[in-house]
Amino acid sequence: MNTEKTTALSVKEYCLNVGASVVGIAAADDFGAAPDGYKPTDVMAECRSVIVLGSPVPQEAILKDDTIGFIDVRNAVNKELNAVAKTVEKWLKGQKYKAKCITGMSGKWVELDGKKVSVGPISLKHAAELAGLGVIGRNYLLTNPQYGNLLWFGAILTDADLIPDKKAGYDFCEGCNLCAEACPSGALDDYPSTFARKKCDGTMFKMTLKKWEIMCFNCRKACPHRFGISREC
Repeated sequence: MNTEKTTALSVKEYCLNVGASVVGIAAADDFGAAPDGYKPTDVMAECRSVIVLGSPVPQEAILKDDTIGFIDVRNAVNKELNAVAKTVEKWLKGQKYKAKCITGMSGKWVELDGKKVSVGPISLKHAAELAGLGVIGRNYLLTNPQYGNLLWFGAILTDADLIPDKKAGYDFCEGCNLCAEACPSGALDDYPSTFARKKCDGTMFKMTLKKWEIMCFNCRKACPHRFGISREC
């Protein structure tokens, strides 16, 4: 453990300076609702804080019905954000903290309801919500005031004891049913009790030339807050 004080502010300033668009911090203890095996302390036993980084996909990526183009842009954003996360990991280690980078493409294939799905070491979307970067809405997407639902995330687990951010307190879905109406699989019909991931995956993904391709982002595109949350919320 480093004997010098590394503050949440200094961490955020560094993350923004090396390329992150948004940064939030969550306490590892706040992940109690995560399934066993997918808590930060399951990945790093000494974890005290989770630093969540986000970068947006350009708005133009979902203005056209071009899912292949969306994938290419998303992958490019992920690649850049992963490099930022690894830079932050190296910086923390240079200050004698333990740190482990969780990238946006670091999932493993597991069996869920009879179907193989990719699951990350921790849920970056839920980590972002705990870190105050937005709220998970009816469409099961993290929606941020500035960037809407276009953010992609990475994270760094660390034993640095950082002051966490407060969770966002706004509600932007009340009275709106647009994403559920736009969903061809009915995956959002039972909100808020459950998200039918199996239904979503069956429509959203398609295997082409041994690669999974995104075939649908209707729920993302239908949201009136896809490019940012109204100040009235």
